[in-house]
Amino acid sequence: MSDQAQMQRGRNYILPLFIVGTMFFAIGFALGINSYLIPLLERELSISSGESYLVLTATFSAFLIFGYPASFVIKRFGYKKTMTLSFILFAIAFYLYIPSGRLESLPLFLLASFISGMGNTLLQATVNPYVTILGPIESAARRMSIMGIANKLAWPIAPVFLAFLIGKDVLDVRFSDTILPFGIIIAVFLLLGVLAYFSPLPEVKATGEEEGSADDCPYAANKTSIMQFPHLLLGVVALFFYVGVETISLGTLVDYASAMGLRNPEMYAWIGPVGLVIGYLAGIILIPRYMSQSLALIICSFISIAGTILVVFTPPEVSIYFVALIALGCSLMWPALWPLAMTDLGKFTKAGGSLLVVSIVGGAVIPTLYGFLTDMVGSQQAYWICLPCFLYILYYALYGHKIRTS
Repeated sequence: MSDQAQMQRGRNYILPLFIVGTMFFAIGFALGINSYLIPLLERELSISSGESYLVLTATFSAFLIFGYPASFVIKRFGYKKTMTLSFILFAIAFYLYIPSGRLESLPLFLLASFISGMGNTLLQATVNPYVTILGPIESAARRMSIMGIANKLAWPIAPVFLAFLIGKDVLDVRFSDTILPFGIIIAVFLLLGVLAYFSPLPEVKATGEEEGSADDCPYAANKTSIMQFPHLLLGVVALFFYVGVETISLGTLVDYASAMGLRNPEMYAWIGPVGLVIGYLAGIILIPRYMSQSLALIICSFISIAGTILVVFTPPEVSIYFVALIALGCSLMWPALWPLAMTDLGKFTKAGGSLLVVSIVGGAVIPTLYGFLTDMVGSQQAYWICLPCFLYILYYALYGHKIRTS
């Protein structure tokens, strides 16, 4: 392809990437709300850390139940209509948070979080494969890094937005104070649903996904099941661990700061996203020209392992800042894992993408275990749970993604 053709093709991506970037921001914002709710639920409902982290369990368990069926929704309705449906589900979930607080009902909070997770599942199942196959697979990590910046900046904006509208320290907030913020959020997400429906997003397909194009992806041509792709299945496990530890690096900071009695604990929510954004910027610059996606994953694994050890062994008031190092390592894991796991799927691309979305349930399992570990050994020592997760991701970066069947 000529340089002029490549430049033209790149310009054709700009508008779709901007639109999808807005949706990545919405995903991060919806998940970031949990980091505000966790300490609020602990105090207002007088429950333990482990119980409060059940809101993450409820949110991410939807990925396990609806992740794979999402591929059938996308196949039936296409990417844009599925995106619209996801925003409607988000709006319903945020509406349910209001009576949940009024009734002081943890089960109703969990139901609202589960519905939010349903919306998140559908949106993740559309935007991640969409960005991956929108351009060349070897530069997918760069596109995913751009999306990651939009996504992760939204995490800390959510609690700061709520704190700004409410005008109180999170330690002084009551459920009744959240009605106006959630009303505004509902209106915004409904507007995003309308914009998604009428947006000029093209429907895209991966190499070998079109009927009669098996020759474009010979590895997948004779496969009869998604289970015949070991590099994908191992990638699902890697993504499971990754989502869990990244959720810890983003979703525990306010709670950790509160446990140490630090003032304005909601402001510490920025520590994780700062590390992530630095990593994403590096990915945009370095991949694929100076660094392959697999090498980026290896380097990031070592960074996260070092960050975990430093968080556990340094003084608590210092250790909270090393969570940024964990987040820095996590930054290019998502952008690298997706294209490595989805390579050579051909006609199974939508199914493979949805299977990877199922692994996002790691965001329910790992942080919940962290919450109960916090009750037993304290917030700082609970970060040990990250170490085995990063060791497996390192294995996948070195060997797992290369495994193919005949």
